[in-house]
Amino acid sequence: MLRRFSFNFTIFSMLMDGLMVLGSLVSMSYLRIVMNKLNFIAYLPADIRYPVSLYVIFPLIWVGLLAGFSIYDGKKFFKLVDELSTLTIASLVASISQAGILYLTYRDFSRALFLMIVAVSFLLCLLWRLVARLVFRLRKETLNISRNLLIVGTGSELHKVEKAIRQNSLGDHIIVQVLDLKNPQDFVGETPDFCPETVALVRSRVNEAHISDVVIAFPRSTSDWIAAISSHLEDLSLGVWVALDFYDLSLSDTRVENLAGLPLLDLRAPALDDYSRILKRAFDLVVGCLTLVIISPILLLVALIILIVDGWPVLFLQDRVGENGRLFKMIKFRTMVRDAEKLRVQVERIDEHGNIIHKSLSDPRITRSGRLLRKLSLDEFPQLINVIKGEMSIVGPRPELPYLVENYERWQRRRFTVPSGITGWWQVNGRSERVMHLHTEDDLYYVDNYSIWLDIRILIRTAWVVLVGKGSF
Repeated sequence: MLRRFSFNFTIFSMLMDGLMVLGSLVSMSYLRIVMNKLNFIAYLPADIRYPVSLYVIFPLIWVGLLAGFSIYDGKKFFKLVDELSTLTIASLVASISQAGILYLTYRDFSRALFLMIVAVSFLLCLLWRLVARLVFRLRKETLNISRNLLIVGTGSELHKVEKAIRQNSLGDHIIVQVLDLKNPQDFVGETPDFCPETVALVRSRVNEAHISDVVIAFPRSTSDWIAAISSHLEDLSLGVWVALDFYDLSLSDTRVENLAGLPLLDLRAPALDDYSRILKRAFDLVVGCLTLVIISPILLLVALIILIVDGWPVLFLQDRVGENGRLFKMIKFRTMVRDAEKLRVQVERIDEHGNIIHKSLSDPRITRSGRLLRKLSLDEFPQLINVIKGEMSIVGPRPELPYLVENYERWQRRRFTVPSGITGWWQVNGRSERVMHLHTEDDLYYVDNYSIWLDIRILIRTAWVVLVGKGSF
């Protein structure tokens, strides 16, 4: 039986992609001849023949580049949005590569035919993956991954990792167990300090529960625990993973700069250098202006619907905290009743960790048209005006409400070292399903790993997240 997470399925996937590209090349070549009847298409001789090498090179390029983007790593791209986003980027690169080869070798190749081959190849590669996922979902036994995880750690770090794994696991197909080394039930007649008995307890639980993977979740300050536990498990046949403490990773960026002839460590170096900032601003202006022009008819239609269904005002302006803590008016389509801010206290709640939760799926303030606009993320598009004005960026950390920022810890404020964005790493990894105090780590990841390519990747991933319609309310 073919299993999704197997070497055989990887080979099968590569063969399928190659066949999809080859099939599109052959079928579109015949279809292009039929299209000679259309007046706006240049005439193409029916007896035209293309080099046989193209029928080999095109599939090889496509499969090779998809492999280079790790699209065949099923465990890496378990989520549908991840796989489709990577497929989109890899297909774009493959298309450019194919165009380059044609330019250097066979310039008489029909441009209309090339565009048809590229589009159909992408759609076929996408279609068979969706069908495969549906088949695996219906045949649940093919999804069975024989993994039995044991999360070993202490305190909030342990529970944070446990929650993240449970949210992203396969449910019943991955068994998650937790061993809290500061849980009094695990220690009889001793204090929960580091000792040989503690390590022995971990090893005993691994053997008794037939554990296949151990995830160690400690703060970095307790690195001796990590070293001791991992070393005492070396002789066992299992995977050992270390979950780094997000809070320890939130230290300021550091760079060596020359000051008065001395090389010094700058603890407050900006997250974006001058070149990156210029490139990002240019990207925002080009993408923002083009998008605003293209979707202007949609914006007018949405404004008209809001006006008819829910009345005036159509737009909603709200104070938000942007780069370097500056306040600005964020522009959105109105999706709530008038004076919704005054009713905020009626819907806010405090979670078990004392954090404010200000959004919910059943918020009674959301209007009839607003629920649909939020589902399709159409309410966000007026923020393109903020982007053009320079108050926001296309991609970046989400601009936060001022009263929530007042409760930020110091490490969380690093998210304001780059321009706020309409979309970002947090939104494409959970959107509204993850609240403020759980998405700051994602914003810090973006700050620490910024590049224009990461912005492009997030934009493509955002499109798929919106189409899938997950996590938006």
